[in-house]
Amino acid sequence: MELNKYNNLLELFNFQFNQQDPNNIFLKSLKTPDNIFTWQKTLDCIQKLSDELGKYLKKNDRCLLISDNRPEWLISDLAIMTTKGVTVPAYTTYTERDYEYLINDCKPSVIIVSDQFQYDKIDLLIKKNNFIKIVITFEDIKSDYKKIINIKKIFENEVYKKKDLINLGLERKDLACIIYTSGTQGNPKGVMLSHGGILNNCEGSYDLLKEIISSKPKFLTWLPLSHSYEHTVQFVQIAVGAKVFYAESIDKLIKNMGECNPDIMTAVPRFYQNLYQKIKSNFSKAEGIKKFLINKTLNLGEKKLLKKKISFLDSIFQKICDITVRKKIKVQFGGSLKAFISGGGALDEEVGNFLNAIGLPTLQGYGLTETSPVVSCNPISDIRIETVGPPFFGNKVKIAEDGEILIKGENVMLGYWNNQEETNNVLKDGWLSTGDIGQFENGYLKITDRKKDILITPGGDNISPVKIENDLIKIDFIEQALVYGDNKPYLIALLVLSKDKKTIKEEIIYKEIEKINKNLSKIEKIKKFFVIKEQFTIENGMMTPTLKLKRYKIIKKYKNEFEKHY
Repeated sequence: MELNKYNNLLELFNFQFNQQDPNNIFLKSLKTPDNIFTWQKTLDCIQKLSDELGKYLKKNDRCLLISDNRPEWLISDLAIMTTKGVTVPAYTTYTERDYEYLINDCKPSVIIVSDQFQYDKIDLLIKKNNFIKIVITFEDIKSDYKKIINIKKIFENEVYKKKDLINLGLERKDLACIIYTSGTQGNPKGVMLSHGGILNNCEGSYDLLKEIISSKPKFLTWLPLSHSYEHTVQFVQIAVGAKVFYAESIDKLIKNMGECNPDIMTAVPRFYQNLYQKIKSNFSKAEGIKKFLINKTLNLGEKKLLKKKISFLDSIFQKICDITVRKKIKVQFGGSLKAFISGGGALDEEVGNFLNAIGLPTLQGYGLTETSPVVSCNPISDIRIETVGPPFFGNKVKIAEDGEILIKGENVMLGYWNNQEETNNVLKDGWLSTGDIGQFENGYLKITDRKKDILITPGGDNISPVKIENDLIKIDFIEQALVYGDNKPYLIALLVLSKDKKTIKEEIIYKEIEKINKNLSKIEKIKKFFVIKEQFTIENGMMTPTLKLKRYKIIKKYKNEFEKHY
């Protein structure tokens, strides 16, 4: 597939549509099982929605899209593009205040919203902003606002204008979407991504996946489509002619995997961390021959991953482990899983080694919203779990003198919406400053730190808090952790205990921390800690929708508690 020859994402969809049986299922919701779209129905609905949107959108007009993952999401995104409009995805976890910021910043002409719960958060905002011309909903809602139309009525239209998807005049450099960053460092910034940038990402992803999957692969999607990672994944799904299932929720992922039997699943590190803890907990209950086989599976799996030679006897055990352990684990995830792909944050090396060893190939990648988003990823033929793989074709990656990773290429954003100053800060001569510290090891990129998260000691030494936090949350009764100590004489850990382990005594916590301290340098050791009852969640604003800690908010809230310990 020559993705470099397409002018825009609609041409990609049009090409793939012509390769498919139009009656084959393309999109299916597991939350609402009768919400099914064949390839033909998908195209028809894109055309019908495009005809309606064309009354309100012209080139580069924004359309705010607020919805959970469902087939109508992708249909809306593509329909907006046919008008030459710009999709602005928003997280459903946002509060009214967050939506107010987005609406004031991007000034959408149209808002597409899923249901009553989401609509209620923006009702007053819609009524006081006259630049909003119409609201389209996926479900019936109650409101006294007059300019509302249900998408089902649009889909029922028999008379509508059809557009030629390959002659729209959209070029690769044209704006496709504005995706707001998750705001771990402050107010979200609107990242402007081009058609060419996302197509470039699809090209790299296609090359990565063609050695993993056959024709008509199945994808299970759950990461919010408002996140740049999953937003681009939907176009990768089109590029490979996939059948796409939308998961019910994160709590039902394993159940949903059993139902739809996916070949590929993309997720963030927190998902793999939880998976690791659950499987490891089950392994710890094994006894006798079962325990022996599990240990052998882990040992031989890691040897294979590290490309170590194994004896003839071990090669026989490897086959036994494949049948008795790995196959049974794979069945729990549907039986057809070819690979997990991890992005959106750093995957802990121990977690990655473990999952690969037990027969769940986990490929770590790296990217940013500003790079459409993927920069690099491990190929399944040569997984080096401590790295994020070689850069995708079309990405130029170099390391600055201070170790910062710089990116240049078509995938790099056009800039930040309404924020030229911040654009100029991170884009210089076409090179994007990522804020991440890294190095190359035999052509593979390795992330060693996050520039903004580095703690600097009074002596000038640099400490990575994330590395220590990852060690802390491996303790089975610690759910979340944050390490504090920038320009301080020693480090302090804030801990959140697992819900069923709230009564753990301090001396037990201290003993576990001491075990971790033995493997840390003198300046990295945790000298003091305190436990809080409140868990960090998306709802209380302490985590991003991709389950990363909002470090600056947490530190601000608990600043006095931290300082008491010095």
